[in-house]
Amino acid sequence: MLEKNSKLIFIGDSVTDCGRDYNAEPAGWGSLGNGYANLVNAALTALYPEYRIMVINKGVNGNDILKLSARWQQDVLDLKPDYVSVLIGVNDVWRHFDNAVFQQRDDLVDLALYRQKYQDLIDRTKPNVKQMMIMSPAMFEPNHQDPMRAQVDQYRQVAEELAHKNGLLYIDTQKAIDHFLETTSSYILTQDRVHPGDYKGHMLMANTWLNAIDFDWKRGQ
Repeated sequence: MLEKNSKLIFIGDSVTDCGRDYNAEPAGWGSLGNGYANLVNAALTALYPEYRIMVINKGVNGNDILKLSARWQQDVLDLKPDYVSVLIGVNDVWRHFDNAVFQQRDDLVDLALYRQKYQDLIDRTKPNVKQMMIMSPAMFEPNHQDPMRAQVDQYRQVAEELAHKNGLLYIDTQKAIDHFLETTSSYILTQDRVHPGDYKGHMLMANTWLNAIDFDWKRGQ
């Protein structure tokens, strides 16, 4: 579990962003969006009120590892967090499968560049925080041979390897999604196989994240 009076930053792409108000005060009204970061904040506030955890959402739509790295100083390090949770990678893959305009860009992120940039973020952050959490990039796609799912799995494996190599907490959201898809169609949670469509998909992600930090759901009973 997190330590009392801590500051927690969630950062990533649109799955983290989820409609947050960019002009809101950090941790203020409207700043958390409508996704898993908001649900995590709700759980921490309701069941661990005396811990006074400050949750900040710094997800930005469309981010890949390059765009994330470019704003890392301002959106993470300058805020002096105690904990940083990162979810990045699906856009790095998605651009390889977009229309010809995207596929001909010269800034597509291959696996080696993804690994390099992610390690750089870890090196810049780990000495300054109590813990860094790496959430796996994921797809709501049960077919592991699907070309995009197969490539997401490669980037996910890099994220997992870097987490273990650097002694960080790895949160396997893909494993939780795959378990859901064993019995239920992906359309229940998503329309594009990437974005959780509503709170059901985000609840799955929030539950996975909270369980990874040993959150006690029965606390207060």
